[in-house]
Amino acid sequence: MIKLIGIVIIIVGFALKLDTLAVVLIAGLATGLASGMDIIEILHILGKAFVDTRYMSVFLLTLAIVGILERNGLRECATKLIQKTNKATCARVLDAYMIIRTILSALSLRVQGHIQFIRPLIYPMAKGAIGKEISQKTDDELKGLSNAVENYGNFFGQNIFLASPGVLLVVGTLQEYGIIITPYAAAMASIPMAIAMVFCSIIQNRAFDAKIKKEI
Repeated sequence: MIKLIGIVIIIVGFALKLDTLAVVLIAGLATGLASGMDIIEILHILGKAFVDTRYMSVFLLTLAIVGILERNGLRECATKLIQKTNKATCARVLDAYMIIRTILSALSLRVQGHIQFIRPLIYPMAKGAIGKEISQKTDDELKGLSNAVENYGNFFGQNIFLASPGVLLVVGTLQEYGIIITPYAAAMASIPMAIAMVFCSIIQNRAFDAKIKKEI
């Protein structure tokens, strides 16, 4: 049971809100030592794991870049840009992003995300399109709706792509129950749902726009 000491360290470390990377490394070292491994062997395993998954560092790098851009006025620039467009409204901004997100997901192009696009660009642009101050409650609802359109486009759009994990999961699960379908058939069946989602999202966005107009 002592080999499970790493799990205890992680639970305690996260509960105390200690540095995540330090907690994980200490948990790994403790687990290795408890298993009878020497330091060199533990470091070799940690180094190999890092090299094998080094592509993750690209994702982490984007977070740092987005943070630097935000600190230097990215959100303010996005707000000013949308305010120069007379016909822009909160709903239109969200509608446009949701449709673009759905199309790109259907093509399996992953260039968006909550951190990379919603927080620094889409939410500020949607809020800037309102043009007036809104209450904290309405602002929180706008944040939720901005993140929702990202989820809508990603979830429903990706299933239109034949080789997406969602389509392959559906095909594999149905085959376990004796229902044989092709990825093409599963993708084609996802198209009506994606179209329905687009219309439902547009209605939701327009309803939020109407609520804002009453408030301001």
